[in-house]
Amino acid sequence: MVLGGGEADGTGCSLAGTDSAMDGALTALYGRGTKSSTGRDRSAGLGASAPSVARWLGDIRTYFPSSVVQVMQRDAIDRLGLSTLLLEPEMLEAVEADVHLVGTLLSLNKAMPETTKETARAVVRKVVDDLEKRLATRTRATLTGALDRSARISRPRHRDIDWDRTIRANLKNYLPEYRTVVPERLIGYGRAAQSVKKDVVLCIDQSGSMAASVVYASVFGAVLASMRSIATRLVVFDTAVVDLTDQLDDPVDVLFGTQLGGGTDINRALAYCQSQITRPADTVVVLISDLYEGGIRDEMLKRVAAMKASGVQFVALLALSDEGAPAYDREHAAALAALGAPAFACTPDLFPEVMAAAIEKRPLPVPDRP
Repeated sequence: MVLGGGEADGTGCSLAGTDSAMDGALTALYGRGTKSSTGRDRSAGLGASAPSVARWLGDIRTYFPSSVVQVMQRDAIDRLGLSTLLLEPEMLEAVEADVHLVGTLLSLNKAMPETTKETARAVVRKVVDDLEKRLATRTRATLTGALDRSARISRPRHRDIDWDRTIRANLKNYLPEYRTVVPERLIGYGRAAQSVKKDVVLCIDQSGSMAASVVYASVFGAVLASMRSIATRLVVFDTAVVDLTDQLDDPVDVLFGTQLGGGTDINRALAYCQSQITRPADTVVVLISDLYEGGIRDEMLKRVAAMKASGVQFVALLALSDEGAPAYDREHAAALAALGAPAFACTPDLFPEVMAAAIEKRPLPVPDRP
């Protein structure tokens, strides 16, 4: 593929059949502005023609695996400005649905005609259902275990003894001559009852760069809301704050209730979240944001410090996606770290472990930075 195409790019090796068709599909997207060995422009381009784009989408799905198709679609939207074509139902039916496509559709939500919205919801529904199937079982199992372990009891059965905490609590009873600790006080894992054990507040920045994080957070919010032992609140914000808790039974409704883009007022969002906290010692607040603050910086940091001082477990995620950390405000990240709230990017697979650590009030599993 590198050597062929055009006048064989001076190599004498021409492409034919499927190879030629694959080269054409790649050239339509990536050949813009490149030259062949004869000096002629190699760009075929997709232009703004819906039929030609639809044919191209069909071609790449024929010739490339799904993971590559998703990358090429994303590049086509970014490089060729094809976002507006996604407002046509026929185009949506032709694309390979993934998290990034959902983010693009949500950013176009307000401009989307009624004839397209039903198709768009079906595309978003497919992605959300796939994510929920992948993430829900492990999330519930991990957090149920964490809730059981966080419910400590002082007279446990043998199999429920938390030996690590028991030994630490009885170090004063160490007998040097026997080289052992006498466990006068046993600490055990409790068994979680059906009542609410923890309150979780997901506070999500809906600026344009956080699109994938909004999708994943909405799915996790719905999973958490399905657990009777966790009371979940979901708040999204830009310069305004919207509480979407009453829509948590359907993450698709949550996603279409967001408006990607606009400014950011983290302080205002945290003020609202703080006002909803009634049991600080049993509350986990998860802020998902790139930390570019358009509000009052010092007030934002004071709110985080006040929540932590009251017993709230505060988690700051720069992203909740597979993409790694986006561009973020390093000064604010350092300030949060100084308050004991390190800010880091989190993959969806790591998120249940992060939540489990927060529930148990142990150090968060912060990924190593490269």
